[in-house]
Order: sequence, then structure tokens, then C-alpha cells
Amino acid sequence: MSILGRFLKSVVKRGTITVIHPDEEIEKFGQSEAGFPDVTVRLADKGVMRQILLDPRLGAAEMFMDGRLIIEQGDIMELIQLARSNKPWERGGHLGELSGFKRAKDYIAGKLDAYNGQRRSKANVAHHYDLSRKLYELFLDEDMQYSCAYWTDPGNTLEQAQLDKKAHIAAKMDLNPGQRVLDIGCGWGGMALYLHHKFGVEVLGITLSEEQLKVAQERASKEGVADKVRFELIDYRDLAERDAGQFDRIVSVGMFEHVGTPNFKTFFRCAANLMKDDGVMLLHTIGRMGRPGTTDSFTRKYIFPGGYIPALSETVEASEHFRLIATDIETLRLHYALTLREWYKRTTANKDKIVALYDERFFRLWTFYLAGATAAFESGGMCNYQIQFSRNRHTLPMTRDYIGEAEKRLNG
Repeated sequence: MSILGRFLKSVVKRGTITVIHPDEEIEKFGQSEAGFPDVTVRLADKGVMRQILLDPRLGAAEMFMDGRLIIEQGDIMELIQLARSNKPWERGGHLGELSGFKRAKDYIAGKLDAYNGQRRSKANVAHHYDLSRKLYELFLDEDMQYSCAYWTDPGNTLEQAQLDKKAHIAAKMDLNPGQRVLDIGCGWGGMALYLHHKFGVEVLGITLSEEQLKVAQERASKEGVADKVRFELIDYRDLAERDAGQFDRIVSVGMFEHVGTPNFKTFFRCAANLMKDDGVMLLHTIGRMGRPGTTDSFTRKYIFPGGYIPALSETVEASEHFRLIATDIETLRLHYALTLREWYKRTTANKDKIVALYDERFFRLWTFYLAGATAAFESGGMCNYQIQFSRNRHTLPMTRDYIGEAEKRLNG
């Protein structure tokens, strides 16, 4: 049995993986089982095995991207699902204490994993978000929502789930006409425009992506609301120096993952200072179940350089230094998995167009990214957190009833 074979034998128990080696030797591992894929892969040359064993995630990704790890039965979604679902995060069993070495290693890695100074932040954002607008139009919903949707029914369309996401977030903000709202990391402007149209609020959306800024400004101008919904290319740290205390509400969706651990406290200090004394913030972020961790090498190198998925503990701890009250916390467990599967389906359906925009290697990179992320939310330790913060305990209603009531009005 090959070295790779011994590794796969220890990993794959449910579902099967068949490996065809360069010399045509065939190895098969696992047992077929309903709900688990059966996958066949071919290794184009002897170097493929070595690269995968050196770093399974990055090695497998690069070999797949280079066309040297060839999937002959199934697809990349099923291959990654097979690996992750055989060792799910919530696998039960007896839980012991972490060793002192493991705790120290995780702590240091978490602190050093992502440092985003202001210059580096813009470059990191451009790496991902300044890709062609046409790419995102091919797999996102019509409003260009590039974050976790909210699935009140798994049978809903992506468009409906993204609309429900905006309503769910807006309801938690307890908005009133005439208020000033800041959208940190505004994307292509969909959330800011939605809040203005539904509540009559004035919105400033900020981003570090020149491509997103261009689209957002075009949309506001086209809809005739550019005087009420403005977009600006500015770092939140610079804005806090300029516009302190000017906002009734802050919303930030899918941006906190790019802040970087060393900047968590800076982010919350700036957010607190940007709000009025009775301000409210709704933070929507990908989160890590359990303790802090590290960003895998594939994501760090190819997808989100400088990115880090925060644990709930380190997110809330960072906010506590600035008298921000965590007034509501919700964990979305499977919503992003459903969202990502829809993005993956649309991406593969538009393969020819994406290859024409970039090339085959980029298409394989993008599908690996979406498939890996899906598995992380289905079987790994990823989830989404929506955390509502307030500067004053008297600002929001006493119970959560207002959230559901506002959603009903918005969706009625």
C-alpha cells in the first residue's frame, strides 16, 4: 500500500475513494454508504502524491488546479465532502484536556495569523474583490450579495434567501426614518440601497475595493438616490478620525473576516467612536465554532490573504474593552452551506464563460474554494454569527419580539 493509501485508509471509512496511480495501480478505500460520495481520482505523475502529503489541503488544491489530480468519478465538491464528512467537527466521543503545547501553539498562531495594516488591507481586498464584476454576476444573486444568505426554507431560491437575509439584518437594527447608517464593507451596495428604500435612512457605505465602489455608485445614481446613499473608498480607521459620533446605526456584513486578529480591538474602538451614544451595530461574520484557530494555507495563499475567521470568544472579548454591550447573538449553522452550494452550482453551469474570462486553472481554483468552504460549513467548524451591539442598555426594546415583527412587515 502506498503512503498516500495509508493516509486515505485512516481518513475514508464512509463512502469510497478509488485512486489510480501513474503506473495504473488501483487502490480503493472505504465502504459505499448512502449520503457519502463515491469518488475516483487519477494521479497524473509521481509528484502528485508527494505534494498532497506535504500539505494535504494546499497540495491537493494545487495539484487539482494544475490538472495533475484528475477526478474521473464525481467532482471536486464530492471529493472534499468525502474527506470532511468522514471527520465532522461534532463527532462526539470523549473530550480530554488540550495539552499545554497545543494551547500555546493555537494562541500564538491565532495572534500571528493575520495582520492587516492599512496599506496591506487595501491590497488584500483587491486580491479578491477586484476580480472581474462579470465573474461575480455569473454566480451571485441579482443583487450581488456576496455573503451568507438566510434560508427560512431550504427550498427557496438564492434570490429569496438573500432578500430574507437583508430583512433579517435590518430588523435587528431597529431602524427609523432619518437616521444615519454606516455600512462598513458595503460590497456592491445592495444592503445600503435596501436599508434606504425600506426605512428612509441615509447611508454611507465604505469599501476598499475600487471595483465594488464603482458598481455601488453606479447603482445609487441609476436609482436616483445618490444624495441619500453615498459610497466612499476609505478605511474604517480613517473614517473614525473624520466622522466620529455621526451614526445612529452601523451594519457590517462579511467584512470582519478581513480585519485580522491584531486589529480586532481597533475595529471595535473605531465602531464605538463612530456611533452616537445610543448607537447600535449589527455585525454579520463568518465564525469559528469552538476555540480560536488558524487560516489554512490554501485560503491564505489564493483566496483571502490576510483573512482570519474569528471565534465567538475572541470577537466578543475584543468588543468588551470599549463598553459595547452584546445585546443579541445568533448562530447561523447551515445557512452558508446552502448558499455556497447554490454558488457552486451556478459557477459550474457557467464554466465556459468563466474560462473565457480567465482560464481553466482559475476555474478549478474557484471551484476548489467553493467546495472547500461548503464542506467547512457542512462538516467542519465554520458557522456564521450575527452579533448586535449597543452603546446604551436602554436603546433597544426589552424583548426580541420587535425583530420578528419587523421581518414580517418587510416580507409582507
